[in-house]
Amino acid sequence: MKIAAIDGRAVLVLGDRVADIATASDGRFGPDPMSVYADWGAFTAFAATLTTGTAPLDRATLTCPVPSPSQVFAIGLNYRGHAEESGMPIPEVPATFTKFPGSLAGPFDPIEIVNETVDWEVELVAVIGRTADRVPEADGWDHVAGLTVGQDISDRTLQFAAGGQFSLGKSRRGYGPLGPWVVTPDELPDRDNLTLGCSVDGDTMQQSRTDDLIFSVPRLVAELSAVCPLRPGDLIFTGTPAGVGIVRQPARFLQPGSTLVSWVEGIGEITNTCIGVS
Repeated sequence: MKIAAIDGRAVLVLGDRVADIATASDGRFGPDPMSVYADWGAFTAFAATLTTGTAPLDRATLTCPVPSPSQVFAIGLNYRGHAEESGMPIPEVPATFTKFPGSLAGPFDPIEIVNETVDWEVELVAVIGRTADRVPEADGWDHVAGLTVGQDISDRTLQFAAGGQFSLGKSRRGYGPLGPWVVTPDELPDRDNLTLGCSVDGDTMQQSRTDDLIFSVPRLVAELSAVCPLRPGDLIFTGTPAGVGIVRQPARFLQPGSTLVSWVEGIGEITNTCIGVS
């Protein structure tokens, strides 16, 4: 199942067509994309009855598929390759920070380049479907509604200011593009081992697989829910693989006019154009 948003309305993607969820459910779910996660079991049962879309899919109209989660968790140094390129030891616990929900954006929204140190970080993003509170790792996947492609765009200057403001440096407007849709794990070839990567102006910058994760998706659900409950619709940015711009020699960062393409196997890709700030 693929859940998307078109002009802010929740839709089900069925091949090359879409079904408006609020219309199809007579108002039981939608139009707010967040409403489908509030009663995930009932929604999935309803969605299974829809087999044909009512309108063609127009990718240009896709907006952020999870626009207003109550909590957005993000994990640093969660790929072995990225920890190694950063010269950091393998973490023993997830290095957790937050991206504020105001940073989330759509799959084709622009990225504002505010200075000369704006970096890319492609990520697999998990969407919580059922409240997770002290969940064991073995049950972690049962609480995940789906997965999507994300970018943890990072203003490195702000990130490392005043002792390290990770959350602010990663939460500028538009610095959390998601999409193109949320895909349920049963649709994926191997939910624990997916290829992901990104390119800038056609040059591949990151390319890895999620089996390089230090803390897997179910492990993250367990670790985070041991501290606080995860709510339906919450997001977990699971970390980025090796290949970020700041560690390159010389360092390379996003520039106005750059095109950033990010992908995850079995989900799709998002494309974000970088623009200057007037």
